[in-house]
Amino acid sequence: MSKIKIPEKLVAEPCAMESGNPRHFAPSDDQPPQNKYQIVDPKTGAVWGYVVVDSTRRGPGLGGIRIAADLSVWEIMRLARTMTLKNSAANLPFGGAKSGIAFDPNNFGRGQGMKQDLIGAFAEAIFPIDSYIAAPDMSTDENDTQRIFQYNTEMLGDPYHGRGAAGRPFAKGGVPIDKWGLTGHSLYSAIKTLEGIDPNFQIKGARVVIQGFGNVGSAIGNKLTEEGALIVGASDVSTALWNAKGLQVRELNQARGNPKGLAAYRGQVDKRFSNGNVSRLLEAPCDILIPAARPDAITARNADRLMCGRIFQGANTPSNKMTEYYLENRRKILSYTDFIVNCGGVIGCAVEVKMTQDEAYRERVLGMGNHGRPYVENLIFETVSRNILTITKRLKERASKDIIFREEATRLAEERLGKPEEYWL
Repeated sequence: MSKIKIPEKLVAEPCAMESGNPRHFAPSDDQPPQNKYQIVDPKTGAVWGYVVVDSTRRGPGLGGIRIAADLSVWEIMRLARTMTLKNSAANLPFGGAKSGIAFDPNNFGRGQGMKQDLIGAFAEAIFPIDSYIAAPDMSTDENDTQRIFQYNTEMLGDPYHGRGAAGRPFAKGGVPIDKWGLTGHSLYSAIKTLEGIDPNFQIKGARVVIQGFGNVGSAIGNKLTEEGALIVGASDVSTALWNAKGLQVRELNQARGNPKGLAAYRGQVDKRFSNGNVSRLLEAPCDILIPAARPDAITARNADRLMCGRIFQGANTPSNKMTEYYLENRRKILSYTDFIVNCGGVIGCAVEVKMTQDEAYRERVLGMGNHGRPYVENLIFETVSRNILTITKRLKERASKDIIFREEATRLAEERLGKPEEYWL
């Protein structure tokens, strides 16, 4: 087995907007991002990742670092735009940004300290980008953001800086996004709010399929199970499981921690998919479908085969506007938009950044007990619930306009984008 060498140094270089897209189309209907960088090994010129700062109209761009072998700059651009809408809709004093490292996370097991070395080099590369605050995302965690925060602290000589990163361990002064399951909590907040306003929708007895049983998927799965829902389907990158009578959530959580992932699940299953067939789980019959993995899980290719009642988007950009329009108008399947229902992580990060700089605010958060978790969870629930109710009311008022949930959600986010002085922290 050949040894994978992590670069000793990485640097951020601005890159042209049109590079990498042969058709020269923008990633969305809106203006292009504010800044775009590629992360380069200066010795070889090899590109190791990207940083996209979409907008700083409400403040520094806040967004996670994801690590994936097949990462592209266009994926990061789309996600950065989603972060702008997410932070704006949640009325946070932050803009939108995203970054990614083009590396197969499965290779981290091939060498001791490999991930630490890569994150360390990445921290050095992104330090000059003072408009970006990093956070955890796919294949990164609170230890990685702590490493970046510590590097920034050493460079600035100030432990109370606002440069980030966020989503760090509580013991280090952070808000642990994954450990507290905050993104899953925002999904739960959306589902619980809709249960309260729709007499035809209830959690107890609902059949749930979770595509991507990771930090987000497991958190929402646990919460819905406690409310009496049945997790009938779950998947990770290599295995999908289906049982019409319900999977054992405790077993799913144990398997998730196994090196084999859900392939190690020991409970009864009616169907098991692997390798290239994992995505077929999206087509399983259910009341609630939660895509919580990579972008574009739901497209024109499988939209006609979905058998769900409602979709709650745990992942960012799991489908596009045209697909959601088709699902709602032709299939009567309503899809609740990513930047409205999965905003728990960024809200937790926003609380952390403010606590780092504002001692009075920190005391107020921690004063609610349990390390401030009740404050953060209450803020998430109130934010998501308020947005769901506002968008639902607007859709009813504009019922004759043929507008889907994503369009009204985008309109709400863009309204707040123009009012950076207003925020809910």
